[in-house]
Amino acid sequence: MTTDDHHADRHTADEDTAQGRAAGELAAYAALPATGPYGVRPGHALITMVEPHPGHEHAYNRWYEDDHYIAGAMAMPWIFAGRRWVATRDLQLLRYPERSAVARPVTAGCYLSTYWLTEGRYDAHMRWTVAINQRLNRDGRVHHDRTHVFTAFQDHAATVYRDGAAGPRDFHALDHPYAGLVLEVIDADGPQSRAALLEWLCSHHLPRRLAGSPSALVTVFRPTPLPGDRMAYVKQVEGVDTRLTLLWFLQEDPRHAWAEHFTGLATEVAASGLGRVELVAPFIPTVPGTDRYVAELR
Repeated sequence: MTTDDHHADRHTADEDTAQGRAAGELAAYAALPATGPYGVRPGHALITMVEPHPGHEHAYNRWYEDDHYIAGAMAMPWIFAGRRWVATRDLQLLRYPERSAVARPVTAGCYLSTYWLTEGRYDAHMRWTVAINQRLNRDGRVHHDRTHVFTAFQDHAATVYRDGAAGPRDFHALDHPYAGLVLEVIDADGPQSRAALLEWLCSHHLPRRLAGSPSALVTVFRPTPLPGDRMAYVKQVEGVDTRLTLLWFLQEDPRHAWAEHFTGLATEVAASGLGRVELVAPFIPTVPGTDRYVAELR
């Protein structure tokens, strides 16, 4: 056998190996969705509030809009809806309590991204998201001039509707054109108190607050710990055993409804004796593909 023949055989073997690997990958894509849950409920969520570093607001927004929202989230298996929100400076100044265990200072975190994950597919999604984010980091496709203020994957605990069976469901919430969102974070007094806090919220507090308000629904989630091989710039989740995260979906700008419908939440929760409010923060939706609001963050 000549040297050329040897090279040709090796090239053919390499081609066969590559083709076999590709066929195996395609077979996995066919096999993985053939079993397991594939419902429409938002069984899990990724809720991430981020603060771009001063002077990097425009670059951060363009990176997230043009690359990360898709490659780092929406293109992944089992994420079926997503939406970005922004808090301009006037919205940041409405937040409370001033001494928040979530945002330090309370105005930190001017961008919020929310994603729904198919119920029962959390573990599969986590394997994918860790791998793709490690790859994005290696490829220089991660914007590091930012701080994760509040980032957590969360399990769905409850949804409370203002209008009962009428109107969009929670699985529509990130696609429906809601005009605003309020993020509320509540810590129970201890792990044993969280179930009672959730029951009080769903049976008493939220129905009363929703009645006659511009909020169509509230989703409630419980945070889950991030995997040990997460990216180093994302801190481990706090309050896994005690915290509840509420998303209020509004049909009007939160600035118009703030005084009447969103002040006093901390007082009511404290009076229940079941927990304390650590953050109430209003947002409005971003306009995808634009830099609208970037100049209003500071």
